Amino acid sequence: MCTHLDAVHEVEPDAEGCSECAALGDPWFHLRICMTCGHVACCDSSKNRHASRHAHDAGHPILASFEPGESWMWCVVDRAYLD
Repeated sequence: MCTHLDAVHEVEPDAEGCSECAALGDPWFHLRICMTCGHVACCDSSKNRHASRHAHDAGHPILASFEPGESWMWCVVDRAYLD
């Protein structure tokens, strides 16, 4: 169960890809968007795990898939899948 749904907002993506990976010259696997601020970053299957790092560092608990056709979210803090 997730206790952080109040952190979900309507957001605009801040990028089309993971800007941190792009700056490092690294590829990413899938993208996630922060549902608090709109930051787009790479998933945990990617080398750098920037989305989870952002969630922890910024205190923004909910990430959503930024992949076409996917609409799920994940609470990083409660480790809860949100459909």
